[in-house]
Amino acid sequence: MNVGMQRANVGLVQHFGAMLSLVRFSHTLFALPWAMVGVLLALPAEFELRHALGVLGCMVCARTTAMAFNRLVDRRYDATNPRTELRPSVTGAVSRAAMLLLIFACAAGFVACSWWINSLCGWLSFVALAVVLGYSLTKRISAACHWVLGAGLGLAPVGAYIAVRGTFDAGSHAAIAIGAAVLCWTAGFDILYALADMEHDRNEGLHSIPAELGVARSLLVARVCHAAMIVALALAAVLGGLGVAFWVGVASACALLLLEHCLVSATDLSRLNVAFFRVNVALGFVMLAATSLDVWVRLA
Repeated sequence: MNVGMQRANVGLVQHFGAMLSLVRFSHTLFALPWAMVGVLLALPAEFELRHALGVLGCMVCARTTAMAFNRLVDRRYDATNPRTELRPSVTGAVSRAAMLLLIFACAAGFVACSWWINSLCGWLSFVALAVVLGYSLTKRISAACHWVLGAGLGLAPVGAYIAVRGTFDAGSHAAIAIGAAVLCWTAGFDILYALADMEHDRNEGLHSIPAELGVARSLLVARVCHAAMIVALALAAVLGGLGVAFWVGVASACALLLLEHCLVSATDLSRLNVAFFRVNVALGFVMLAATSLDVWVRLA
């Protein structure tokens, strides 16, 4: 009996680990700081614990829904890609039924959390789901998929702002500018990441900027996206009346983006993973720290 229970427990742990691997839970770190930036921009306001918990719940549920949906609908393509052929969705470590259950459960959780926050967030949750799920299908028809993914992440600061304020008001303009910055930032690093799959995407008829334009021109498009991010952050600073601390954050973000593009070149993609994950996670948390300090100084 004890041996049987131990085996069952090991099986549960392994399945749970496979589920976390399936949805790349660690990549939640991309969206988390930007959602918190949206909350900070909404201050001062009547802030309740449910706002923070609701935003966190929405973010985790929406991202998990999108990632599980992506893994489900892309199983055939992932199986032919050496980089993704060992994903749990391909090997069978996570079944199709389990992925469907995860998608519906997290989508329902996202909608429920949104309505718990306020009715405007509730109604907009359906639009957000359409965007984050649409990414996986867009790459079958258009290289604009990178910007669709960016729009999904860009909704985080805007949604978080509305969660606290409950409406679009004059202050929401800065949050919208932050959302535009996140859109450009995400599209840029997703183009860089797609370089690893360029030949596979071409062979499978999938659309991406690298598959359409090649390495050199894709790097140029990514640079333009990241330059646009800095412009959008500067616009957010002006619209939100943000101070020195935020501008220091913008300068730091610019430096990190320059580092990211120094790590990747048309002749050397060996440091692509470092550029994709570590630098971009650091950038998000730098901007969160800068915004936190700026808001603290303003409200002190």
